[in-house]
Order: sequence, then C-alpha cells, then structure tokens
Amino acid sequence: MGTGHGHGHVTAGGQHRGRLVGVLAITASIMVVQVIGALLSGSIALLADAGHMLTDSAGVALALVAITLAARPPTAKRTFGLARAEILAAAVNAAVLLGLGAYIMYESISRLTEPPALQSGSMLVFGIIGLVGNVASMLLLFKAQNASLNMRGAFLEVVTDTLASVGVIGAALIAMFTGFTRADAIVAVLIGLLILPRAFSLLRAAVDVLLEAAPKNVDLDEVRQHILGVPHVRDVHDLHAWTVTSGMPILSAHIVVEDECFHDGHAPQMLDQLQTCLAGHFDVEHSTFQLEPKSHAAHEQPVHP
Repeated sequence: MGTGHGHGHVTAGGQHRGRLVGVLAITASIMVVQVIGALLSGSIALLADAGHMLTDSAGVALALVAITLAARPPTAKRTFGLARAEILAAAVNAAVLLGLGAYIMYESISRLTEPPALQSGSMLVFGIIGLVGNVASMLLLFKAQNASLNMRGAFLEVVTDTLASVGVIGAALIAMFTGFTRADAIVAVLIGLLILPRAFSLLRAAVDVLLEAAPKNVDLDEVRQHILGVPHVRDVHDLHAWTVTSGMPILSAHIVVEDECFHDGHAPQMLDQLQTCLAGHFDVEHSTFQLEPKSHAAHEQPVHP
C-alpha cells in the first residue's frame, strides 16, 4: 500500500483569509448604510440589496469560521481534521440564498400591483454607496474566486450585489425622471432572478462534494487507462475518487500486478510511478494504492469496478 502527501495543509480557502476579512468589513458596513437608505427612501430594491448584503455578511463570517476549523490538525477520530467544514459552510450559504431569493421575488411581485411612495433621490445616493463598496469587495476576491467553493460563493454573492446596486441606481433614475416607481419592484425581481440560479449552482457543487462524487477534473476512465499503461500492471479495480474539501482530491485503487514484482523488489518503484502519474496528469497528490497479485482477487468479495 502507498500513500501520497500527508493530510496536513492549508486549505484553498484558508490561503485567502485576509481577503475574506476585508470583504466582511466592507459588506457589513454597506449593509447598515443600505438598511438606513431603504427606510428613508421606501425602496424594496434597496431593501432587497441590503438583505442580500446581510446574507453575504453572515456567509463570509461562516466561511471564516469554517476556514479556522479546517486548519486544525487531524486527530485519531477525525483523520482529515475539520477540512470539510468549508463545504458545509458553502451548502448553508447556498440554502440561505435560495430562501432569500424566493422572499425577494414574493415581496417584489406584491409591490408591482400597489407601488408605495418612493424617495428616488435618497435611493440613488444609497445605491451609489452600495455600488462603490461592492466593487471594492469584488476586486478583493477576483483572483481568489477559483481557490475553493467558499471563495467562489463569496465572489458570486459580491457580483450579484454589484449588479443589484447597478439596478438600484437605474431604478432610482427612472423613478426620478419619469415617475415610474414600479421600476423599483421590477429591479427587485431581477435581483431575485440573479440570486436563485447562482445559489442553486453553489448548492449543487457542495452537495456533490458531500456525496463524494468524483472531482470534475478527474475522469476515472482516463485514470484507469493511465494506470493500466504503467509497466507490469495487469488490472485495476475498486477505483474511487472524491473530494474532502476544495483543492483536496483523494483517490484510491487496487492494482493487480505481475507476481514477479513481489519477489524482485519492483513493487516500491511501481508505487512511485503510479503516484507520479496521478499527480502529474490529474493533479491528485493524495492517493492510496493496494498492490496485489492476480490470485488475491479470490479473497476480495465483492470486487468493485
């Protein structure tokens, strides 16, 4: 049996903790300002954006807690530590976003029939403040968005907020120059439509990890062909790949090799070849292989593909 690198490492999200702290500070500040602005202007779009900012603040705070837990070393009871806490945080984030998006849609449609009084000037000012803050947050997370599901989720939320702020400004201008106050509710509906598909995508990605689906960048059929291409390998079975947390794919397999490899000392070299192959072609640095002679198959029931 052979294993790749050890479990201890800094998670992908943990490498960008400072960026998350900065985004949390900006988001929380803008949220408070937008709540005040929504109360002063009577804008449902501005209130929806403030509610989304509140969700973002909670989500980023949750992500920071998850990253802290994920950085703890493994123990005898939790052999991968708490690395998967990041994925749980992403799932919770997505679920809350789905609920928020549904609420915004309901409230906005209600206001389309009976639009309330709207202070378009105040709405415009607070919309611009929100836009400036969201752009700053987006720039902080732009380079880190592909590091982990949490970073991706945080970036998508900031992008949604930025688009929402643009919509708020547009609705304020329309109401200011044309008197069409329903533009506020229409923009709020658009905000809901922006939230829902992104939340669903993030939730699906998190669920894939929790259900231990094969990583998207690891094609098991291709992995099997690469393994079979290593000299002296005769068969591969019980081939599994999953993800513990973002940036930490795991693979294990039973490798049937020629009997001579157990007598001439060639087996250790084969382990090196197999692990080098996976790390080089599929970016899987943590792998576990069981090398076995052909006769060993009779002792394994059942044998999986």
